[in-house]
Amino acid sequence: MNFQRGQKKEEPEINLIPMIDVLLVILIFLVITTTYSKFSELEITLPQAAATEADQAPDTSKVIDVSVSATGNYTVNLVPIKFSSIEGLRDALQGAARNQENPIIIISADAKATHQSVITVMEAARLAGYNQVTFATEVTNNSQ
Repeated sequence: MNFQRGQKKEEPEINLIPMIDVLLVILIFLVITTTYSKFSELEITLPQAAATEADQAPDTSKVIDVSVSATGNYTVNLVPIKFSSIEGLRDALQGAARNQENPIIIISADAKATHQSVITVMEAARLAGYNQVTFATEVTNNSQ
């Protein structure tokens, strides 16, 4: 039996150096294995618009106006059309062009029209061989 009086118990020490070593190793592992997203790989040049009128108005005989409603209905030069495939819309664009070479396609889409509806018109214009596609917007006056 140990009957020693007057001796203090040894209190345990927390040694921080091994814990810091382990945390440093974990930090190095995370830095090495982490992949960073590079947004600079995607270079986008956004279009710019001015509030002034265009210098030259396009020849109205070479313009095909395609309207897309919010519900997905299409009109070509104010004539409602129904089609079941992109080729049907392509044929409608070719019919509206009346054998003109590379007419200007103006897409007037409702603000609530789906993105796919606009892409469908663009794809039909590409299939028809028309590469002059533009969009119509409404100018709002915020100075009131």
